[in-house]
Parts: sequence; C-alpha cells; structure tokens
Amino acid sequence: MERKQNPAMLCDFYEMTMSRGYFEHGFSDKIVYFDLFFRQVPDGGGFAIAAGLEQLIEYVRDLHFDEEDVAFLRAKGGFSEEFLNYLSSFRFTGDIWAVPEGTPVFPGEPVVTVRAPVMEAQLMETFLLLTVNHQSLIATKACRIVRAAAGRPVMEFGSRRAQGADGAVLGARAAYIAGCAGTACVLSDQVFGVPSLGTMAHSWVQMFDSEYEAFHKYCELYPNNATLLIDTYNVLKSGLPNAIRVFKEFGITKGGVRIDSGDMTYLTKKVRKALDEAGLTETKIVASNSLDEWIIRDLIMQGAQIDSFGVGERLITAKSTPVFGGVYKLVAIENEDGTTTPKIKVSENVEKITTPDFKRVWRLYDRETGKNFADYLTLATEEPDFSEPLELFDPNATWKRQTVENYEARELLVPIFKGGECVYTSPDIRAIRDYCREQVDLLWDEVKRFENPHNYYVDLSPALWQEKRDLLVSHTSRKAEK
Repeated sequence: MERKQNPAMLCDFYEMTMSRGYFEHGFSDKIVYFDLFFRQVPDGGGFAIAAGLEQLIEYVRDLHFDEEDVAFLRAKGGFSEEFLNYLSSFRFTGDIWAVPEGTPVFPGEPVVTVRAPVMEAQLMETFLLLTVNHQSLIATKACRIVRAAAGRPVMEFGSRRAQGADGAVLGARAAYIAGCAGTACVLSDQVFGVPSLGTMAHSWVQMFDSEYEAFHKYCELYPNNATLLIDTYNVLKSGLPNAIRVFKEFGITKGGVRIDSGDMTYLTKKVRKALDEAGLTETKIVASNSLDEWIIRDLIMQGAQIDSFGVGERLITAKSTPVFGGVYKLVAIENEDGTTTPKIKVSENVEKITTPDFKRVWRLYDRETGKNFADYLTLATEEPDFSEPLELFDPNATWKRQTVENYEARELLVPIFKGGECVYTSPDIRAIRDYCREQVDLLWDEVKRFENPHNYYVDLSPALWQEKRDLLVSHTSRKAEK
C-alpha cells in the first residue's frame, strides 16, 4: 500500500546535504534570516497578489520527519547517524512574518521573512517557494482577468487543464481570492468553501435524440438554475431557438445560455437581440472557450453582449507567464548579542542583487487620495518618524531619491509564527477575497494598466540604502584585489 506523503520531504536534496553540513560544522543553533521575494511581475504587470499563506502555515505546523523518512535518507547514504537523529526530533522553533493573503505586492520586497536556526530555515525553502509561487501566480493572473471583465462575474473552469490535482484545487482557491465568482472544482468548494458552479457539457445535449429534449430534461431538473449550452450544433439556427422555446414552456425568465465556440462578439449580439425580442430580457449570456484578459477586454470593447465569463486553461495554468519567480535568500545572520550581520548576494545582473539584513516593510498612502504610492523598506532596528517628510532611495541606483510629505505609513509584514508557535489566525476565504479587492482598489489606475504600467516604487530608508551600498563596495573592492 502506498504510504502517505510527508510534505517535509518535498525539498530539494541540496537542502538535506547543506543541513548535514551545517550540523557537522557546529551551526545547529546559528540563527539566520531568509527573505522570500520575487523579481518580476508576471505578464509585465504592475503588481502581483500574495497568496498561499494558509498552506504555508499548515506545512510549518506539521513539519517533522517520521521513521520512514529517516530510514529512506539512511539508505541513500551520506548522512551521519547524529544528523539523522536530529531529523527524528525535528520541529520548527523559529519566527515567521508574512504579508497577508490578498495583498498587492511588488518586486524586491519581502513577502515572507523567516528567522530560525539555519537548518530549520533551509529545509523549508522548497515548500515555501512552491506554495507562495503557485498561488501568487494564479491569484495574479485571476486578478488581471477579473479586472478585464469590468464587473462581470468570472468563473474558474480550468480543473481538467491544471498541472495536477493540487494545481486544480489550490489554483481555484487562489483565483477566488483574486476575485473570481467561483470554480468548477467541487473539491475546492468542499475543502475551502470556494463556490462550485457549472452548467452542462456538450455530452448532455448529445445524449438525447434532440437538442430540444436535452434542454427540456435539464430544465425539469433545474428550473431555478438553468443555463443551457447552445453551441453543440448551431447557435443561431437550433441552440438559441430551442433554448427560448424551453424557457417559455417552463416560464423561466432568469436562466442563462452559454456559448463555447465561434465569433463571440457576433453571436452574443444576435443572441441578446433574440432573447430580448422573446421577452427574456433577464436571461444571461455566458461565454467560455480559451479566454484570457486580452480576449475578454477585446470582446467588451467590440460590444459583445456577455454577462459572465468561464475561464479555464489560461487562468489555471497562467499560460502566458506560467512561472512566478519567487526566490528565497539569506539576508542576515544573528550574533550572540542579538545584532545581525547582513548578507548580500552580488550579481552583474542588477535585479539579482539582494537587499540585505532583517527588514520591515511599510506601505505609504497619500493622505489626500487614500491611494498607496510606494513601499518603504527599513532595517528592523529603525523606528522611522513618519510625521516628518520622508526621503526614499532607489535600491538599484546611487543617485535616484525623492522626498514625500502628507502621507501615512502602515506596516505590511505581520507575525505568523513566534518561537515555533502560530500566532496568526487565517481569515475566512471570503474575508481574504474582500480584503484583496479593497487593497487593489487603493492602487492608482496607472499601476493597474495591462500594458506599460506605472513603475511602483519599492524604496529603501537611508540607513538600509547605505548598508547595501557599503556591502556592494566591500565586495567590489575584494574582487578588485583578487
């Protein structure tokens, strides 16, 4: 019988080999800080949506290695018995801060910060990344599609095209957080409370001797929730006339029709006109068939008469940019006196240079408009005076800075774990969804553009900027000496 998989073993092998090295070289109790952040917004967008925190919490709460796991590693060889004994009693004992799910986030800023003994922090790398990367990717894509629909409901229909079972179930969760009205995935409804929605497939229509009979039998079963698929044979010649006939027979005025193929703009205009002429002015038109934000935007611009959208593969796989490039980097080592030694990754590729040290993230809001206009990173030891004008430093430039006034600052990272214990209560998924909508509304429209969005600033405090610059100068000097 196949044994239950332990998420703790969902790690890259180098995390095991490095951890054994840390253990053997006396780093077992060395406290470190890791930041999880990303470098680019998918699809060239102006912002991303953070998601996956609830699953991160579940993973950390149950983080352990059982006897079978230890036996497997022993059989592979290369691990001392002392290290394997350490894994046998492994539990997370550190601290975690994270951005709440549904928060718009930007490149270069911590979405999750882990403070823990180095082996604990290291062994979590893969699972934390895959969880936050996947759901943030789908939430970001869903947010774009929902915004393109301009207030029309969007249903997530992609389970059968998702990358595996978790991709379907957790993808539906992420899509709902970002504003989708529901999902076709029943399991996501059962587990997370994402409303499951659906109509019928072409196979239902084909099972009966006639399209009329198929529609009639369906309306017998669901007179209060009948959406008929009218493109199995011909939308205008048979599907629509049969749907109108059946709706009339049952007295259904608030049903719907779905079109899954053809020229959506042309067909929906014709369908809307025929429905209205038949007195079915409240009957809705649903469109599906390989939709994304670009197609939906064009359909609306062309005057397509669509009341809601079903979006499948291009949402659940984020087909246009199927990778969320989150990374997990060491940024500091804690000294015995509680101070930190900052660490930096240097690269000729500027965007890969990390921002060092244990940090706090602040979001700045314009007091006049209420809109947020920049994020501000400070050293954790700083206590900024936000009653005074604030000087912002571009993290990747030695000259670019600006001063802002008449603003309000709110801290983004919130405590999730303290001393290995969870101190955070995950909100209901509907509350996360409402929060996401509210936070997206606080962004300037220029940041929300699909094409050439305004560059949202993630800037550094003078102290953090100077620390980063000093480390870069130090590394450059050492390289020059060699």
